[in-house]
Amino acid sequence: MKYSILFFVVAIFSCDTQSSDSKQNAALPDVNEKEFTAAPAPEWSNLFLRKSGWFGGDGIFTIPFSGKDSEKSDSILFLFSDTMVGEIEGDKLMPGYQFVNNSIALLNGKAPDSASIAFKVAGEKAVFIPKTAKDKDTYFWLGDGFVNPDAGKDLFIFAYKITNTHDKSAFPFKETGNTLLRIPAGSRFPYETQEQLELPFNNYKSGEETISFGSAVLNNTESAGEAEPDGFMYVYGTKGITKKLVSARVKPAQVTSFDQWEFWNGKGWGKDVKSVAALSDSVSNELSVSLLSPGKYALVYQLGSLFPEICMQVGPTPVGPFGPRIVLYKTSADIKDPDLFTYNAKAHPALSEPGELLISYNVNTFKFFEVLQKQPNLYRPRFVRVKFSKTLKNN
Repeated sequence: MKYSILFFVVAIFSCDTQSSDSKQNAALPDVNEKEFTAAPAPEWSNLFLRKSGWFGGDGIFTIPFSGKDSEKSDSILFLFSDTMVGEIEGDKLMPGYQFVNNSIALLNGKAPDSASIAFKVAGEKAVFIPKTAKDKDTYFWLGDGFVNPDAGKDLFIFAYKITNTHDKSAFPFKETGNTLLRIPAGSRFPYETQEQLELPFNNYKSGEETISFGSAVLNNTESAGEAEPDGFMYVYGTKGITKKLVSARVKPAQVTSFDQWEFWNGKGWGKDVKSVAALSDSVSNELSVSLLSPGKYALVYQLGSLFPEICMQVGPTPVGPFGPRIVLYKTSADIKDPDLFTYNAKAHPALSEPGELLISYNVNTFKFFEVLQKQPNLYRPRFVRVKFSKTLKNN
């Protein structure tokens, strides 16, 4: 990542009419930290260990094409943001490598099989490019997405429009838009037919804190196969440099009708985005919320975006209230060099077996191109598998 490293570094310094929701006021679930065990999942980490073509990327959101995390016979779309493409011979990065702002991969099935995955890049450019600003200084980083069974199984992806400022500051870029991409069902790479809808919830010229919606998506509906459906899709976002977690919700069939979105304000759901309340803080720009077991929703993230701790908080609803932080895993073994860091941990329920959470995190360096010459396979996702006891599962 050429510039997005700095985007995450900021996090170090953090650490109208309402509808009521009585479930959100429910007591916190009883969760015992000792019920969780974590260990590396090398079969998944090695799936992204490559020598030719795509050899590195961050982000990594997973979208099941069925629209259901629980579907066993499925295929998976992987989303990556800043991506490296080139050739590695031995442990040496060969000249001529390329840097692009986003890419994808397609996995046939749900097993970590290198023969079943295809990495896709659009030559020397990103797969998804803002239509409103076709220049090299404005580009998309990708957020979470989903296939929408209530909208003809179209594919929806949240994206962040980033613009380089060239102001010679420590952070020579800024977020200038939050976009929802809509791609018709059945579309194939390179997804040339797409609609790009600008979310109207931020005023980027005001200097106020903005919300980056799309940090995670939970389609909590019957059509998405969820076990405790309430008919809403939850779109999570991070607000400000302290990385406050906030949530919006909308009926999936109305996801592009932004006037139908509601925002959790701490007491209920309302239409005023400015009243949005924090569900947690010091989370990561990318994270996940998923049903862990009946009545227990797991919020998984990297503490403060890029500290070693992969954390979980559990609540009775998709908007909590979320209980104390539980440290599931520390990535210290990956960052023994002080120039390295890990970030953006999240669970992948579509790839997780019952009684476990498969969690990914990214590895990067503050000296990107210098270190990449020496460790060309550094910049890729790693995975851990968190298992929890049958007692928790059956509660």
